[in-house]
Amino acid sequence: MTGLAGIDGVGQLSDADLVREYRRDPDRFTAVYDRYFGDVHRYVAGRLDTQAADDIAAETFLVAFRKRERFDPARGALRPWLFGIATKLVAQHRRVESRHYETLARATAAPADDGHENQVVTAVTAAGLQPQLARAIAALTRKERDVLLLVALADFGHEEVAQALKIPYGTVGSRLNRARKKLRTALEKELPHG
Repeated sequence: MTGLAGIDGVGQLSDADLVREYRRDPDRFTAVYDRYFGDVHRYVAGRLDTQAADDIAAETFLVAFRKRERFDPARGALRPWLFGIATKLVAQHRRVESRHYETLARATAAPADDGHENQVVTAVTAAGLQPQLARAIAALTRKERDVLLLVALADFGHEEVAQALKIPYGTVGSRLNRARKKLRTALEKELPHG
């Protein structure tokens, strides 16, 4: 698509059309940024914090722009590709992530309402489970945490997680099941039994 629909109707273009557009004109990559920045930022903010999300989300699009010619629409959609880049960048900052969950586990007050993850944690806090949940998430392996949080924070299905992390579809299910079992077990140990 070109012409006015290609310029003014960016929101109507498919990912494949966006790829064709930015390959013809690299300035068109801004449409990818406009479409997906908010989603990537919310995901990263949920994994780390809002300040780190600003940097990592921006870095995600910088990496994506540099690698834009290597993206193959036949192998998957733009969204999982971008979230895969973001997840790798988060992994590079995983010490910060672990400290974030450890801090949440020690917190007695609800966190600031500045990210999706903090909204989820705030809701859990109402039930008195915030520290226990944060400890349980921090205890997961990085690979389990990546899968769990792509599902929970980015609302990804198994196929998108597989594309984002470049792992087999069945591995997504295995890691997600292990993560859920570990969370369930950890929370059951923490809950008072009446």
